[in-house]
Amino acid sequence: MELWYTEKQTKNVRLSLKIKEHLFSRESKFQKVDIFESYEFGKLMTLDGLVMVTEKDEFIYHDMIVHVPMAVNPNMTKILVVGGGDGGTVREIVRYSNVQYIDMVEIDKMVCDVSKDFLPTLSCALSNPKVNLHYKDGISFIKEKKNEYDLIIIDSTDPIGPGEGLFTYEFYTDCYNALTADGILVNQNESAVYENNRIETIRATKKLKEIFPIAKVYQANIPTYPSGHWLFGFASKKLHPLRDLKAEIWNNLSIKTKYYNTDLHLGAFALPNYIKEIISDGDI
Repeated sequence: MELWYTEKQTKNVRLSLKIKEHLFSRESKFQKVDIFESYEFGKLMTLDGLVMVTEKDEFIYHDMIVHVPMAVNPNMTKILVVGGGDGGTVREIVRYSNVQYIDMVEIDKMVCDVSKDFLPTLSCALSNPKVNLHYKDGISFIKEKKNEYDLIIIDSTDPIGPGEGLFTYEFYTDCYNALTADGILVNQNESAVYENNRIETIRATKKLKEIFPIAKVYQANIPTYPSGHWLFGFASKKLHPLRDLKAEIWNNLSIKTKYYNTDLHLGAFALPNYIKEIISDGDI
């Protein structure tokens, strides 16, 4: 008998992957965590039935959420990651020798533990001495911080359940206050293709534009995320993602990536017209 994992992306759209084995399933205090072994995408983690990461295409998401801001300011030393329990984001950050300190705040310890057990290629940096793991709510954690981080990466789940509070005006304001004068914030910004995702893209972008002097949206193609076309937010107190790109400096670091490069960096901010229109108008 064939085993299939099917994610309901909208009421009219499903993503189905043929599965070799269901490796793990358990309810944490916050959500249901599952690990599957698929034929096409390797191991995948789902939270409450939604794909968070797969071994085959995770590099796209993690390249784009980390290397885009790092190429704008390769000299950042202190970084905060909110979420990211699979470990892929900190795995990319620790590749920068100048980074001295990483706070990672993950509300659900089970996500990290399961990643360590089943997704070692992602979780390999969770035990790095530069990474300080905090199993607590990122919303309360950030309120205590002022002028502390060069970069904040909000590697959150969708704005439902544990991730809901990470899309609020108050949380983004607290992030602004926690950043240094040259500080950058990057967040996963949903997709503009399906209506429910689009609403959150518009809301998040509008809030960031009201708080930060510089707020832009960029894109990547991630096959297992809803619609396959995913957006990220880039917000900064001072640095512009294109005008301040340090392409030569970043390339001289010789960091080998599978998706990101500095030519693609420029193209990622060249948005399709329909996305330009909805984030410009702010119409839901």
